[in-house]
Amino acid sequence: MQLFNDDCLKVLPTIPDNSVDLIVTDPPYRMTSRGNAGNSGGMFLKDINKSGKVFSHNDILISEWLPHCYRILKDSGHIYIMTNHINLHEYLNIIKSTGFHFIKSLIWNKGNKIMSQYYMSQFEYILFCRKGFAKKINNCGTADIIDIPNKKQKNSEGLNLHDTEKPVGLMKVLIENSSIENQTVLDPFMGIGSAGVSCKNLNRNFIGIEMDKNYFDIAKNRIETTLI
Repeated sequence: MQLFNDDCLKVLPTIPDNSVDLIVTDPPYRMTSRGNAGNSGGMFLKDINKSGKVFSHNDILISEWLPHCYRILKDSGHIYIMTNHINLHEYLNIIKSTGFHFIKSLIWNKGNKIMSQYYMSQFEYILFCRKGFAKKINNCGTADIIDIPNKKQKNSEGLNLHDTEKPVGLMKVLIENSSIENQTVLDPFMGIGSAGVSCKNLNRNFIGIEMDKNYFDIAKNRIETTLI
């Protein structure tokens, strides 16, 4: 396991070409600005969320980091990028211009609903892409709608450890389908380490990058204390 408490734009250039077998990541991205932030969970009660952000480090563009991922990923390797409808058009355009082949959109059905004026939100997109020639997934019977409950870990005060934490079970599906044991998985926006925990459980090597010191420390502890 290689864990970096740093900006991914500093770390990614140091990773060798064609050295990673799979990339799975949930980058910080724009969400709908919410002038009335009291219509859903505690996540949207924060002032920063009203401006269309979730985190203070939220201004990185996909065009800044995705070309590094293309260089680092091995030929035929897969990349999974999580996003919402606000960023879908931009992400797909940058994915194509970077050289990746967009395979399809997977849907993560979170189970819980978030209030909205235009239908309640219950899912997130997972953009499934490849570099180079086609390689099938390991479990071809996996549906493109993945039903994993959106249950977040809480601190002693009952607050989310991470407002957009992704379930370990969701990461497990993606990592198990697009890699094999002892291969290397990269997450440039590690958060609190769900992908790293899944990699340890599945006997994969893991490279995780996280800028926020608090999230990094939580991720490091989770990964180090995970029992195989």
